[in-house]
Amino acid sequence: MSIPTEGSVRPSAWPRPGLEPRVDGARMLRRLAEMSRVGARPGRGITRLGLTAEETAARALLAEQCRGDGLVSATDKAGNLVIRRGRRARRDRPALLMGSHIDTVADGGRLDGAYGVTAACEVLSMLNQHNVDLAYEPVAVAFTNEEGALFPYPFFGSLGLAGQVDTEQARRMSAEGVALPDALRAAGGDLDRIDEAAWPAGSVAGYLELHIEQGPVLEAADVPIGVVHSITGRTVLDITVSGGQNHAGTTPMRMRHDALTVAARVVLAVERLARVRDLCRVATVGRIVAEPNVTNVIPGTVRLTAEIRDGRAARLRAAEQVISTELAQLATATDTGITVKINPVTEPVDTDGTLRRAVTDAAYELGLRHMEMDSGAGHDAQIVAAIAPVGMIFVPSRDGVSHAPCEHTEDVHLVAGANTLLRTVLKVAQP
Repeated sequence: MSIPTEGSVRPSAWPRPGLEPRVDGARMLRRLAEMSRVGARPGRGITRLGLTAEETAARALLAEQCRGDGLVSATDKAGNLVIRRGRRARRDRPALLMGSHIDTVADGGRLDGAYGVTAACEVLSMLNQHNVDLAYEPVAVAFTNEEGALFPYPFFGSLGLAGQVDTEQARRMSAEGVALPDALRAAGGDLDRIDEAAWPAGSVAGYLELHIEQGPVLEAADVPIGVVHSITGRTVLDITVSGGQNHAGTTPMRMRHDALTVAARVVLAVERLARVRDLCRVATVGRIVAEPNVTNVIPGTVRLTAEIRDGRAARLRAAEQVISTELAQLATATDTGITVKINPVTEPVDTDGTLRRAVTDAAYELGLRHMEMDSGAGHDAQIVAAIAPVGMIFVPSRDGVSHAPCEHTEDVHLVAGANTLLRTVLKVAQP
């Protein structure tokens, strides 16, 4: 089962003549504000890491909000909160999923992920309130651990829904002295039964994700709605430089094997992949740890985490090969050891043409300027794409800032995005 073809997507119907399909914007914004208090730290943004007590508290708050609207929710074995209409739900029909994630990075913003979940629940509440009969049953999902900020297993929840979690990798993972299986159990999931979180073939007609852009494109163009065409691929590389730890005062410069100075050259080599050589769209070293990290000791070991992103898989593969070869040559030239571990890759994904057309038509009917664009950030949608067609809607981010306390989108744009999502659902799930 899948969404209809582009030619069969018709103007959306609403059960009450003369009533425009609109969300309760004030209610959505109020609930988003309530969510932003969970994990908030004064002056430091929001820290609501995946598979922590803060994320579990946010999930409980969301369930309570939805319960007041007559919706029912349950945490699946992957730790996702799945929200449905109550007695009006048609479980015999394929689901049209909507949602995003509710975890954040450390000291993050209030909108990344949480906005898409809150808006999806608002759309579901309106459909439930008006008893709208649809060909596909609308279901909202709050995915867990999309960011992978504490447990470095990003997209864990959506991988669970798609039946793609590597349980052996998950069992080996721990953070701050807590094993991932234990953290998942505390969040209401169960790694031993995670197969139960996977949706059967044909049970998902499509997935729509509303999200802040997290970049400057829409604001610069003064356009309120972005219709996402493709979602970037991402490769994460764990790099270790092994040199020689020694006394910083007594070791002559010519006799040193300083792991940190070599690591500095690694950082620049990664940057050159994108900035100079144009082998990928962006390249970043975001984490670096020197050992023993003491002022008067030459570092003996440095561990870095780098990532490269691009919308084309072939370019990612080429960049991976080039950096691996270049770092092997650097190790030989500096008489150090450099190991490069390429972690499981998140491949780039194109959104579904029918869903893009439905989003475009929805924005047009609402009188909202819109533009087609690519996503430079990864999203749960690219994981769900393994089992169903996906579509994404963007709204502007002020100054293009995200993953920071000052992350902001104007209320009018947040409401416009939610109304676009509602009208898109009505278009693709009409009887």
